[in-house]
This record gives sequence, C-alpha cells and structure tokens, in this order.
Amino acid sequence: MKISELKKHLSTINSLHFVLPNGTSIPAHFHITEMGLSTKHFIDCGGEIHSEKLANIQVWVANDFDHRLKPTGLSKIVDVSKKILGDEDLEIEVEYQTETIGKYSLEFKNGNFTLVAKYTDCLAKVNCGTPAKKKKLVLSEIETTKESCCTPGGGCC
Repeated sequence: MKISELKKHLSTINSLHFVLPNGTSIPAHFHITEMGLSTKHFIDCGGEIHSEKLANIQVWVANDFDHRLKPTGLSKIVDVSKKILGDEDLEIEVEYQTETIGKYSLEFKNGNFTLVAKYTDCLAKVNCGTPAKKKKLVLSEIETTKESCCTPGGGCC
C-alpha cells in the first residue's frame, strides 16, 4: 500500500484496526511510535546494485489500555511525516514486535489494515544456479485425449 492509499482509507473509517497475517488483531491500545523514511542500497549475489525507499510505520503496544488512536490522528502523523518523506508516494512497510521486529507490507481488507508477511528472496537466481520453480500439476486436471493410443488390447505395447 502506498501513502496515498493509506490516506484514502483513513478518510473512510471511524476506528483503526490492524490485523496480523494469522488473523489476530493488534490490541486496540497500540501506538504509532515512528513514521519515517527507510532506504536500502545493496548489491545482490549476482553483483547487481539495487536501491529501495519505503515509508516505515512502527506499531507498538504499551500497557496504557485506554489509549486509542483515531484515523484522523494517524492521518495527522502521516501529514507531519512529509517533513521527512517529502511528497513522494512511497510504499509502506510496517514494523511490529513479534519474536523480533517483524516487517510487513500493508493491505486494507474489510475495514481493517492487514499486515502482510514479507519473505526473503534471491534477486539473482540465474547467477546463483538456483533452479527455476517447477510448475505443480494436479494429475486429475490434466486433459487427456478421448482415445488413447495405448488401450488394453490395442497392440501398442
């Protein structure tokens, strides 16, 4: 989700709900402790150079159980973050504490912001010798010809 999409969704809801990939809701008394610019300049195992810029939002849960951030409050945080982010419509990455700091993409489903798990990947599979992913086939879905050349008593074997 990009910043513009987040702002659009915030204008359509009355309360904020964040849901983890496993369907568990983040407690309603969460805080947004940071919003900033995350940049990554790196080289992959094939020698190619890459750059990545993201808007980063950190979600944190404290023990102040009466705290509730409203959509307008998060919208104000996004507006203030323009001092750091500028006007670029960046993709959003959410940080949330699990066993370690988890990094997630963000989607909007059924009135909730859903954290979507991110995975590592090799960007230079050809150079690494990593085999291409094989297409999985379901044998029952493979079309067969109506007449087989090898039928019992057909003499092909």
